[in-house]
Amino acid sequence: MEHVVKWKAIRELAVIATGTNVYIPQSIYQPYTEADRVRYIEKADLKEPIIFQTAHPDQWGISLDDALKAKMKDLLNKDDSMFEDCGPSVSIRLQWPGYRAWTKQIPTMDFKSPKGPITRAKLAKNIANCVKRFIEEKEKERMEMEADRRWRVGTRYIRMEDLILVSLHHISKGSWQPQLRLRPPLRDIQLRRTLPPSSA
Repeated sequence: MEHVVKWKAIRELAVIATGTNVYIPQSIYQPYTEADRVRYIEKADLKEPIIFQTAHPDQWGISLDDALKAKMKDLLNKDDSMFEDCGPSVSIRLQWPGYRAWTKQIPTMDFKSPKGPITRAKLAKNIANCVKRFIEEKEKERMEMEADRRWRVGTRYIRMEDLILVSLHHISKGSWQPQLRLRPPLRDIQLRRTLPPSSA
């Protein structure tokens, strides 16, 4: 399917200047039943991926930490309108390895005056908030039995500040899924496990 090809292609196309080229190995969300897959994917008008490009340095990706703090001066086309003709809200989905699928709805409109679609900058901040919430919730849960522990999230594991938002993909009718890559190498993150909690 075309949206799967585009999801995989990002890893080849992305321009990387900072951070790593290691992506969180998410599976792509899809509805459970064949009928729903036809209805919400095959017959849906899936839009092009939204890319978060930045300047200084030129690359694809904005750190979630910067997005959360609204440090957006280097985000290109930050005032472009997003999610036009997408209804009042969309679901942001994370298929993080080792954890149950997670979803949160975000509004597609900005209710400041005058009301209008949210911008690329506001969308980046909303996604950062979603990932922050996901990590806070999942830190309290055990990973699945067969999970690769390298992808564990939490204070002494992968944190929101370790992640760069590269793109957001329309993967079913009302659902979008972000492509995330690591800022520090995985081996540096793994070292936190060996540190006492106060210094992690």
